[in-house]
Amino acid sequence: MSELVLVAGALSGRLVQLRGDWVLLDFQLAELYEIETRVLKQAVRRNPSRFPPDFLFELTPEELSGLRSQIVTSNRGGLRYLPFAFTEQGVAMLSSVLNSERAIQVNIAIMRTFVELRRQGQANRELGERLDRLEAETLARLEGQADDIRTIFEVLRRLTAAPPSPPRTPIGFQPTPPKP
Repeated sequence: MSELVLVAGALSGRLVQLRGDWVLLDFQLAELYEIETRVLKQAVRRNPSRFPPDFLFELTPEELSGLRSQIVTSNRGGLRYLPFAFTEQGVAMLSSVLNSERAIQVNIAIMRTFVELRRQGQANRELGERLDRLEAETLARLEGQADDIRTIFEVLRRLTAAPPSPPRTPIGFQPTPPKP
C-alpha cells in the first residue's frame, strides 16, 4: 500500500496538459511501471486497435520543444523519438497490454489521480457559479459601486478559472521502501 502512495505522489508533477487533455508521456509511465520505454512502446505498437487517437497520440516536434524545459531528457543528448502521450483512457488501456502486478498498482494510482483532477475542476466550476450568484445579488444591492464590484469579481473569476497546479514533488532525500 505504501508503494501505491509513493506512485500517486510521483504523478503530481508529471501530468501535462496537451491538446486539451491531461496526459502522461511514455517515458514517465515506463519509469513508474519500472520497465524500459521501448518495451512500453512495443506493447502499444503490437496492439494498435486498443489505442485510438483519443487514448494515445504522438507529440509533434513543436509540442516536444514546448515541453523541453518541463521534462528530463535522456543522458544520450535528448529523446531519440517523439514520445507518446497517454490520456486517462490510454493509461487504463495499458493495463490490458502490460500484465504485471506493478502495472496494476500503478494504474490504480494513476486513475485515482485523474479522478482527483476532475474533482478539483468540478469544485472550481461550483465556486465560479457561486461567485456569479453573489455578484448578481451584490450588484443589485449596491447600484452606485457596480463598476468596482465587477472588477473584483473579474479578478476572482480569473483566479478560479486557472487549472489547479499539481502539488510539487518534495526536494531532497526520499527513502524508498525495501523491495520484498
